Amino acid sequence: MSVTTQELPKSYMTEADREGYMNENSRYLGEALAAHIADDMDASWQWLALADLPAHSLMSCKVNLGADFIRQKGLKTDSADAAYGPGWLDAP
Repeated sequence: MSVTTQELPKSYMTEADREGYMNENSRYLGEALAAHIADDMDASWQWLALADLPAHSLMSCKVNLGADFIRQKGLKTDSADAAYGPGWLDAP
Protein backbone atom coordinates (compact mmCIF):
# COMPACT_ATOMS: atom_id res chain seq x y z
CA MET A 1 0.00 0.00 0.00
CA SER A 2 1.38 3.37 -0.99
CA VAL A 3 1.29 6.34 1.32
CA THR A 4 0.02 9.63 -0.08
CA THR A 5 2.32 12.65 -0.17
CA GLN A 6 0.26 14.44 2.50
CA GLU A 7 0.96 11.66 5.00
CA LEU A 8 4.73 11.56 4.49
CA PRO A 9 7.23 12.99 6.96
CA LYS A 10 9.57 15.80 5.96
CA SER A 11 11.95 14.76 3.20
CA TYR A 12 15.60 15.72 3.07
CA MET A 13 16.20 14.04 -0.28
CA THR A 14 16.01 15.55 -3.75
CA GLU A 15 13.68 14.08 -6.35
CA ALA A 16 16.76 12.68 -8.12
CA ASP A 17 17.82 10.97 -4.87
CA ARG A 18 14.35 9.45 -4.44
CA GLU A 19 14.30 8.12 -8.00
CA GLY A 20 17.51 6.17 -7.36
CA TYR A 21 15.83 3.68 -5.03
CA MET A 22 14.61 0.32 -6.32
CA ASN A 23 11.40 0.21 -4.29
CA GLU A 24 9.29 2.15 -1.85
CA ASN A 25 10.65 0.36 1.23
CA SER A 26 14.28 1.10 0.40
CA ARG A 27 13.31 4.71 -0.27
CA TYR A 28 11.80 4.96 3.21
CA LEU A 29 15.09 3.71 4.66
CA GLY A 30 17.01 6.25 2.57
CA GLU A 31 14.69 9.00 3.74
CA ALA A 32 15.23 7.93 7.36
CA LEU A 33 19.00 8.12 6.89
CA ALA A 34 18.78 11.53 5.20
CA ALA A 35 16.63 12.86 8.07
CA HIS A 36 19.11 11.43 10.59
CA ILE A 37 22.02 13.14 8.81
CA ALA A 38 20.01 16.37 8.89
CA ASP A 39 19.63 15.83 12.67
CA ASP A 40 15.84 15.52 12.43
CA MET A 41 15.33 12.43 14.56
CA ASP A 42 11.54 12.81 14.62
CA ALA A 43 11.37 12.63 10.84
CA SER A 44 13.90 9.79 10.80
CA TRP A 45 11.75 7.64 13.09
CA GLN A 46 8.61 8.61 11.16
CA TRP A 47 10.22 7.34 7.95
CA LEU A 48 11.33 4.13 9.70
CA ALA A 49 7.75 3.60 10.91
CA LEU A 50 6.66 3.46 7.25
CA ALA A 51 9.27 0.83 6.35
CA ASP A 52 8.99 -2.93 6.58
CA LEU A 53 11.92 -3.69 8.87
CA PRO A 54 13.57 -7.13 9.11
CA ALA A 55 12.60 -9.29 12.08
CA HIS A 56 16.15 -9.38 13.44
CA SER A 57 16.33 -5.58 13.40
CA LEU A 58 13.11 -5.34 15.38
CA MET A 59 14.37 -7.92 17.88
CA SER A 60 17.58 -5.93 18.31
CA CYS A 61 15.50 -2.80 18.87
CA LYS A 62 13.44 -4.63 21.49
CA VAL A 63 16.52 -5.92 23.32
CA ASN A 64 18.31 -2.57 23.29
CA LEU A 65 15.46 -0.06 23.57
CA GLY A 66 12.49 -2.05 24.83
CA ALA A 67 9.07 -3.07 23.55
CA ASP A 68 7.48 0.22 24.56
CA PHE A 69 9.95 2.09 22.38
CA ILE A 70 8.87 0.06 19.34
CA ARG A 71 5.24 0.80 20.13
CA GLN A 72 5.90 4.49 20.79
CA LYS A 73 7.67 4.91 17.46
CA GLY A 74 4.92 3.01 15.64
CA LEU A 75 7.28 0.54 13.97
CA LYS A 76 5.64 -2.17 11.89
CA THR A 77 6.18 -5.58 13.50
CA ASP A 78 4.72 -7.88 10.83
CA SER A 79 8.07 -9.46 9.96
CA ALA A 80 8.90 -10.20 13.61
CA ASP A 81 5.36 -11.44 14.28
CA ALA A 82 5.84 -13.95 11.45
CA ALA A 83 9.37 -14.94 12.51
CA TYR A 84 8.94 -15.09 16.30
CA GLY A 85 5.20 -15.62 16.67
CA PRO A 86 2.46 -13.44 18.09
CA GLY A 87 3.36 -11.98 21.45
CA TRP A 88 7.11 -11.85 20.82
CA LEU A 89 7.17 -8.18 21.71
CA ASP A 90 5.89 -8.88 25.23
CA ALA A 91 7.84 -12.10 25.78
CA PRO A 92 10.83 -11.93 28.15
